[in-house]
Amino acid sequence: MSSFPGKTRHPSDKPQDIVEEEQGLLSGVPVEGAKDEFDTPNSGWSARKIVGTATCFIALLISGAFVRGLLRGPAPPSSHSLWYDGGEILSNGTHDYRRTVLIVSIDGLRADYLDRGLTPNLLHISENGLRAKSMRPIFPTLTFPNHWALMTGLYAESHGIVANNFWDPVLQTTFQYNRIESCWNPNWWYGEPMWETAGKAGLLTANLMWPGPPKTSSGARATYFVPWKDHVPLDEKLDQIVEWIDLPLEERPKLIMAYEPSLDQAGHATGPMSARVNATLAQVDKFAKELQLALHARNLTDIVDIVFVSDHGMTDTSHPELVYMDDILGEKGLKAIEHEDGWPAMGLRFRPETNVTHYLNLLLKAADANPEKFDVYTHETMPRRYHFSNSERIAPVYVVPKIGYVLTTKAEGDVGMSKGNHGYDNNELSMHAMFIAHGPFTTDVKALHQSGGKPGDHWHSTEGNTYIMERFQNVEVYNLVMKLLGIEEFAAPNNGSTGFWDKYL
Repeated sequence: MSSFPGKTRHPSDKPQDIVEEEQGLLSGVPVEGAKDEFDTPNSGWSARKIVGTATCFIALLISGAFVRGLLRGPAPPSSHSLWYDGGEILSNGTHDYRRTVLIVSIDGLRADYLDRGLTPNLLHISENGLRAKSMRPIFPTLTFPNHWALMTGLYAESHGIVANNFWDPVLQTTFQYNRIESCWNPNWWYGEPMWETAGKAGLLTANLMWPGPPKTSSGARATYFVPWKDHVPLDEKLDQIVEWIDLPLEERPKLIMAYEPSLDQAGHATGPMSARVNATLAQVDKFAKELQLALHARNLTDIVDIVFVSDHGMTDTSHPELVYMDDILGEKGLKAIEHEDGWPAMGLRFRPETNVTHYLNLLLKAADANPEKFDVYTHETMPRRYHFSNSERIAPVYVVPKIGYVLTTKAEGDVGMSKGNHGYDNNELSMHAMFIAHGPFTTDVKALHQSGGKPGDHWHSTEGNTYIMERFQNVEVYNLVMKLLGIEEFAAPNNGSTGFWDKYL
């Protein structure tokens, strides 16, 4: 029984609203409403797959020196223009290709995880390409809002996914990320994802478990779609990506999106500094190496741009300081709350007969007395940098805890609290995501920079030849993909900065 009587909250058997991503869609608990027809396609070895694998193995034997060249030192300049028009036929020496973009999201890969000495392959890839100091997620720093921001280039107030679970006062129902009837309903999702834009431009696309709906409200779908399924080994995901890349030219997707949740799950379960996180990080790094080697074996590093991203970071919540909402609002105030959205922040909607001003003043007074613990906002006072006020789906009162603090009640306490969490202020570095890219665009960008063709005040190179971009917000990624695919004229309106990539590309 919830300690907040009468409120709608996402299903939980635990007394504490732990971490939304510990349940359902992102943790392996079966998703309610899922149908067998959407199961992951048979992963058996087709004749095409056997031939493709054999071809790659032979290529590896012939070019044994390529591994050292791939993982050390700068990549050679690409043989194809950065300013790709989207239609040019390219060749890897044996087959025809068109410029392809592969974007891979590693959920919960905090930017500074790359500094632990456990990701040599990602760092080597970034030496041949580039990386950002970090990538700032949108607020709230949760999985579903940020994966849709990456897909659409929109802030939460614009794309409509304002939390992993939230009440919509117009639809009079709750969005629940771990229920098929909710998260696959296209009416919840505003904006145009990059796979829809690419489809409008006539390109084939492939979606491997990216959080979001299988189709949009316009009916647009990715050409190939593999729905969410937990505990799928990384090598099986690699096989699926490679299988798409090995398709004949006219069947081959030019935009491939892939998602992996294991690092986020480890961070929630055991905390960001744990041995499990470190072990999972090493596994993810090995996957990145094998994916890059597969591209190199096919001589595709001048044709395929690969972008590794994450959605948010992670902070330690193993011993947080508890902020008791009943100490602030009283028992009557708790009962006056009709809907509570989000976690670890609390979006509060009070019952119609409630004196909201009274309870808002209690919250503001408590926040003023404890500025190090939490902030209280309304739509009018929400920080502009959050871009989190212009939507009816955003609760009228939002309580946002600071790092190290958790909002709870005396009845709930810290029972079932996860050891790692996110959802805090997106300016906090522990919430920041990673961005690493490699491919023809990165080698050409380096050439432009080294020749003086582009100013160098937006980034710098290190002794290891790694080009480091300044921090930027993840709503810029949509426009990057449009640019790399050569379909900028098809791009949907978004919140990315006009000309942002022009200073780099």
